[in-house]
Amino acid sequence: MNSRINRLAVAALLLFVQYLHAADVPNHLVVLQYHHVSSDTPASTSISPEQFMQHMQWLADNDFTVAPLPEAARSIRAGRPLPDRTVAITFDDGYVNNYYAAFPVLRERGWPFTVFVNSDPVDAGRKGWVSWDQIREMADSGANILNHTKTHAFLIRKKAGESKPAWLQRVQQEIEVAEARILEETGQNEKILAYPYGESNRAVRALVDRLGYIAFGQHSGPVGAGSNFTDLPRFPLSGPYSTMDSYKTKMRSLPMPIVTVKSLSRSGDGDLFFEETQPVLEIGIAHEGRLPPLNCFASGQGAIPVSESGPGTYSVEAPKPLPVGRSRYNCTHASGIAGRYYWYSFPWVRRGPENQWTHQ
Repeated sequence: MNSRINRLAVAALLLFVQYLHAADVPNHLVVLQYHHVSSDTPASTSISPEQFMQHMQWLADNDFTVAPLPEAARSIRAGRPLPDRTVAITFDDGYVNNYYAAFPVLRERGWPFTVFVNSDPVDAGRKGWVSWDQIREMADSGANILNHTKTHAFLIRKKAGESKPAWLQRVQQEIEVAEARILEETGQNEKILAYPYGESNRAVRALVDRLGYIAFGQHSGPVGAGSNFTDLPRFPLSGPYSTMDSYKTKMRSLPMPIVTVKSLSRSGDGDLFFEETQPVLEIGIAHEGRLPPLNCFASGQGAIPVSESGPGTYSVEAPKPLPVGRSRYNCTHASGIAGRYYWYSFPWVRRGPENQWTHQ
């Protein structure tokens, strides 16, 4: 009898501790990013319809709140609390398999979702893309139709001989033309952008801010009050990043309480010159007392060294050169809540030797 009472007391204590931890969970939003929902498209940007249904069923089984992206993002920005375990579901580009394979699943559950649309392929009736009629049908069922630019251009790349004002004017046109087409065809005008390829730099983000947009990249992590609302994170869920084990960890993640982030690159940003092969990132984290160890990983390299330069201040550098193109440093540390980790990601884009003029 005594052992049973002791077990009940321990269980009650654990529930109480979990309640206290839950009360301390920071206000946050996990955003899911999909491209193709198909078994017949490139694996690196695809999830099978069966895997997608597993993802959605797990959210339902674990009492997640599926929220409209614009409402949820603006709530975080304004300091309005969201329920713990709130997610938003997004699709990039506007592939027709989203309409046939994902839309029925979400419509049956009555869940909102977002499609970030490139307007030119839809206007051209390009094979493999949704039509405006299909887009309107999804919008009528609760989908947000948001901006992924006109042509899916590399926004941070100038054309040869292009001046900075001309480049930024072209970027602005990419954004504003797509927004106008979405408004014309659907009546929606949320002014929320997803950067093509997840690429942005300071000049592009400053333009986006001046135009009054919230914007998303493709680096992982949850959105929190301290996030940069011109470069918000999402969890890409395609190819090797779509397994159920990693999915569950990501869905439970919490925003790392970042105080400062400093790139020691020549641009002071994630935009790297060709010769900058092993960039250093300095991260300052809010803390009370001793923080758990910070674990960081580089794309294609696994775990990488982290040095502590002061209380809550860390320096991170990949031991091997980053490849030309897009990479990330992902950092996590234990939250004190079983199975939940603080998560932060910093994106890099290393230029090829032929593209140095894009920094000018």
